[in-house]
Amino acid sequence: MKSKFEIENLTKYYGNTQVLDNISLSVGEHEVVCLIGASGSGKSTVLRCASDLVPFEQGCIRLNGQSIHDENFPQGEIHKQIGIVFQSYNLFPHIKVIDNITLAPRRVHKRTKRESEEHARELLSLFELSDYADSYPEQLSGGQQQRVAIIRAMANKPDILLLDEITAALDPELIGGVLSVIKNLRKQGMTMLVVTHEMGFARDLADRVCYLHQGKIVEEATPEKLFVHPEHPRTQQFLQSIIESGRLQRP
Repeated sequence: MKSKFEIENLTKYYGNTQVLDNISLSVGEHEVVCLIGASGSGKSTVLRCASDLVPFEQGCIRLNGQSIHDENFPQGEIHKQIGIVFQSYNLFPHIKVIDNITLAPRRVHKRTKRESEEHARELLSLFELSDYADSYPEQLSGGQQQRVAIIRAMANKPDILLLDEITAALDPELIGGVLSVIKNLRKQGMTMLVVTHEMGFARDLADRVCYLHQGKIVEEATPEKLFVHPEHPRTQQFLQSIIESGRLQRP
């Protein structure tokens, strides 16, 4: 499979504390890779470094074979080609949903208002939010706001979408709607790197799953293999604790 996105030897410190230790992984075109692990294992930091939101001490991030820090990588293209969605929606509360979605395409990527709004309304329709285009974020439920945040990232037409615990801030009854949106994106062939604590979702969605522990990828496998026959003792211990907590059914 052709590699779309690569992380090579990624090492990150916060002060004297090492939070990522020589992380390497690749995501193929149209592939979905999920990162799982306990809180503090470094999952979200991987995404922040991968999207160039925070600096790192060592490593390389490549998109379509080119380092995003290469002097020949198009200026201003990183956050157009790499979309990221966080667990906090980060919508602008004082402007309407349609304006939240079209702000970056118009101001950053210089698309016309007509082109931006047409694409935004197509996405809103796809995710069953057409009726909320002229609403303000506070008029939407948490699940609807999270779907708008995903649409906003999609409006830039990214090559890869990074999703960071996007259901963590939602009430349980709202999680299903957001997860169905991600499954829909997968069917459309969107390339995604996903941090999630929803083990059933990772098992059903991912082409590959990486288990992180103390800033390292200690096991990487297909969902069928990792969730049913994990090899590393740390992975086994983590999954056992998840099963005992009721968050994952025993295979």
